[in-house]
Amino acid sequence: MKKYSEMTREELTAEKERLQARYDKYMKQGLNLNMARGKPSIEQEEASIEMLDIINSRSNLATEEKQDILNYGNLMGLIEARRLFSEILGVPVEKIVIGGNSSLNMMFDYLMQCFAMGSGEGHEPWVVQGGCKFLCPSPGYDRHFGIAEYLGLELIPVPMTPTGPDMDIVEELAKDPKVKGMFCVPKYANPTGQSYSDETVKRIAKMETAPDFRVIWDNAYVIHDLTGRHDDVLDLLDECEKAGNPDRAVLFASTSKVTFPGAGIAVLAANEDNLKWILKRMDKQTIGADKINQLRHVRFFANGIVDVKAHMDKLAGIITPHFNVVLSTFERKLKPRDICTWTNPNGGYFISLDCMEGTATRVYNLCKECGVTLTTVGATWPYGKDPKDSNMRIAPTYPSLEELAVATDVLCIAIRLAALEKILED
Repeated sequence: MKKYSEMTREELTAEKERLQARYDKYMKQGLNLNMARGKPSIEQEEASIEMLDIINSRSNLATEEKQDILNYGNLMGLIEARRLFSEILGVPVEKIVIGGNSSLNMMFDYLMQCFAMGSGEGHEPWVVQGGCKFLCPSPGYDRHFGIAEYLGLELIPVPMTPTGPDMDIVEELAKDPKVKGMFCVPKYANPTGQSYSDETVKRIAKMETAPDFRVIWDNAYVIHDLTGRHDDVLDLLDECEKAGNPDRAVLFASTSKVTFPGAGIAVLAANEDNLKWILKRMDKQTIGADKINQLRHVRFFANGIVDVKAHMDKLAGIITPHFNVVLSTFERKLKPRDICTWTNPNGGYFISLDCMEGTATRVYNLCKECGVTLTTVGATWPYGKDPKDSNMRIAPTYPSLEELAVATDVLCIAIRLAALEKILED
C-alpha cells in the first residue's frame, strides 16, 4: 500500500473517490455515536456496583476515630479514607485532605483562593498583582484551561515531549514573576498518555520561579495502568521538599475513574504550610465532605492498595480492548498512508492523534456530519485554538466495542479524505 506522498495525482483522485463512496454509505445509516469525552463505560460502572450494598440502614457505621458519619464534622476526612489515599498516592497521610466527589472542584477552589487571597501567608493575591499567567502543557486538559481562563489568567501553551512538558521552555518562562503556576497531569497525561520522567519532575521542583508559583499536580491516572509496562512517576511533593521549594506543589486526585465518575472521592495533598492555608479557607466553606461515601469506599477496598490494584486490573481488562480496537484500526488504515501520528499509552484514558496539519477541523466536521461525535478540535489547547489545526483527542472508553469499531472506521475515512482534499488542493 503506497504512501499518499508517493501517489500520482490520478491515483490520489481515484483513492478519494473510493473513500467518498464508503463515507456516503455510512451517511445513509443514520449513525449516532459519541466518543467525545473520557467517560467510564457502563461495564466499568458495574464493576463497582456492589459498593452500593456496603452501607445501608442496618450497617455498622463505627469508624476508627468514633466519628458519627451521619453528622457534621471532620474537615480533613475520615482517617481510614486518608490512609487509603496515602497508599494510592504514596504520600504521607498527614498531607492528605479528602474532599467531595470532584477533584476539578478542589482545583477550582484552590486556584480561586490563590487568585482572591494569595497562595499562602504573606503572598499578595494574584488578582491584585494583575497580568498573571499560567503555563499550560499542550496538548492538555480543556477543563484545566477553562479554570485559568475563567479567572482571567493568561494561558501560555508549552509543547509536550515524550518525557513531559518541554522543560527548557518551562524553565525560561517560569523565571517571569508574573507566571504563577503550571498544570500537570504527570502520569498518562490527558490526552497524550505520556508520563513525566524523573528528570522532568526534578527540574520542576528545582527551577527558578516566583515565590507564589504553584504546580497543580493532577494525578488523575495514578493507578490507571492498561498494560504490563506501567509507568512510575516521582513524588513531586517529596522532590520539592528536597529542592528547598516545599510550597511549590499541590497534588489532586479522585476515584472518578476508579469507582463512579459522579460519586467518587476527591483528594488533595500538600505540605504543612499549604495545608494550613487551604484548611483556613475550607473551614469557612464547608463542615466536611460526605463521610458515608468515604466509609463506603474504605470498606469496598477493605484490604487497601491490594484491593485497589485488583479492581484496577479488572477495569484494565474492560478498557484495554477498547484501546486495541482504535489502535489496530489506525495501524491498518492510517499507518500505510503516512498522513498522521498517534500515541500508544501504557495507561490513562486517551489517545492523542495528530492529523495532517490544517485538517483536524475538516476531519471533525466530516465525522459529525456522519453521526460520529468527537472531542471538539482545539479543546486540547488554551483558548480552544490549536495553532496547527491537527490535534484530536480520542476517547475510546465509553462506546461499546461494536460502536467503537464503526466510529473508528468513519474517523479513518474522514482523516484520509481530509488529507486527500488538502493534497489535491496544493
